[in-house]
Amino acid sequence: MTRSSLIARLICEFIAKWQPGGSADALSERAGAQAHFLDLCELLGQEKPADPENYCFERGTQRTGGNHGWADVWKRHCFAWEYKAPGADLGKALKQLMTYALALDNPPLLVVSDRHLIQIHTHFTGAPSEVHTIRIEDIGTPENLQKLQWLFEAPERFRPSRDNRQITDEAARAFADLASRLRARHPGAEGEQRVAHFLTQCLFCLFAEDAELLPHGLFERLLDKSKQDGQKLDSRLRELFAVMQKGGDFALEDIAYFNGGLFEVIDPLPLATDEAAILHAASKLDWNAIDPAIFGTLFERGLDPKKRSQLGAHYTDPATIMRLIDPVIVRPLSAEWEAAKTDIAADMAKSKKAGDKPYKQAQGRFVAHLERLKHYRVLDAACGSGNFLYLALKALKDLEHKANLDAEALGLQRQVSIEVSPANVLGIELNEYAAELARVTIWIGELQWMRTHGYPVRRNPILARLDHVEHRDALLNADGSEADWPACNAIVGNPPFLGDKVMRGELGSNYTDRLRKRYAGRVPGGADLVTYWFEKARAQIEAGQC
Repeated sequence: MTRSSLIARLICEFIAKWQPGGSADALSERAGAQAHFLDLCELLGQEKPADPENYCFERGTQRTGGNHGWADVWKRHCFAWEYKAPGADLGKALKQLMTYALALDNPPLLVVSDRHLIQIHTHFTGAPSEVHTIRIEDIGTPENLQKLQWLFEAPERFRPSRDNRQITDEAARAFADLASRLRARHPGAEGEQRVAHFLTQCLFCLFAEDAELLPHGLFERLLDKSKQDGQKLDSRLRELFAVMQKGGDFALEDIAYFNGGLFEVIDPLPLATDEAAILHAASKLDWNAIDPAIFGTLFERGLDPKKRSQLGAHYTDPATIMRLIDPVIVRPLSAEWEAAKTDIAADMAKSKKAGDKPYKQAQGRFVAHLERLKHYRVLDAACGSGNFLYLALKALKDLEHKANLDAEALGLQRQVSIEVSPANVLGIELNEYAAELARVTIWIGELQWMRTHGYPVRRNPILARLDHVEHRDALLNADGSEADWPACNAIVGNPPFLGDKVMRGELGSNYTDRLRKRYAGRVPGGADLVTYWFEKARAQIEAGQC
């Protein structure tokens, strides 16, 4: 028998066995999982799982202390695979894989299956997630057989053609074009702020739609149906924003309660047909893939007319920011957890059963560390559009997530959710555009992180107020007195550099004189503006506020 004839026979046998009503269809979830995968390996001519460290069934069973591991099948650097019974919710299976992805060495592909269909979810760092669905009746097509072979041999073939930064850049440029057109019709400081606020609301709606926080395709459909009629578009946007503020019904759809302050001021601007077309075209991008680490900076350049010329300019790379956040935040907290983990392991070695004294002591150490992270505060007193704050928040959430997985591996009960939240990051920013974008950056980063790691998004409201990201001067109050900074555990940021002579031209002689007078004896008169932030940070530490 030729290889092609053998494959054709195996395909027919596989479909007959595993299709609805087939000979193996009645098997339980657990009994059917390994049998289905072994048959698939036979069909594809692939080796079967037999290496606990690289390619195996039930990866993580021993570490979780139960009879079910982090994934039903796992192949290092290729995939993690979770099965459900026919017709069961594959979304739950995917969330489990997302939660345990770190423990599984972050495989590039997450696969879920109910045996009637196979869903391949791409999980490449810095790239949007794409879904490839293979139904059992179509498993024998050349395209699907090729995809299944790639799972084992060439997972990189699934990498999306565009990465998150490219998508973010395209989205920012579309909004910069739209902002420029709107500012021409709404000149002056008040008009510029109206434009920036309205477009910030729109971009959040685009993200919320693709992140499944708004009904699927709702905002895109609204634009599509209204782009030729400015009055209808204005009316529908007003109605949607109002419902998002409090929750309720819109266009026969249930809308969640967002709040957070973003929709307190509802003042949509009339859009000309060409402007509505730009917004509609932008809605077709994958907004769930925008990169919060660069999002704020790029959109600030588009929405702030003073920074429009910088749109194509260099921005601070996230890796550069992490060179500051890592030694200031990540390493010290990681060292604390490693010390706690050593003590927890010693306690658990003495424990005979859940609930005894050593177990409770171990659980207490774990909870104490989680409380430490929950109440840890990071301040950026020149936060711009929030890239430092976002990366600090992400680092803290990553640390809590790792502690959860480590504690479970030691035999403790991991927490259901993640307590680190936007409340952990504090900001001060003089530029009104940037301050609002910083809040949106933090919101989007929080929501993305929770969804990517399989944790439930907070509800009622979805957006917590971020009044602790303040729009004000970080150095002087309006009356000339020294501005206060909130208490925190760490200070990060990239404050502005302005030399002695440039300072007067940029800030004005009156402000410069008041600033130097207030900090006389602490900062030399001709010092660069950035040194005032260093002095404030030093004083914060000296006062025990950091």
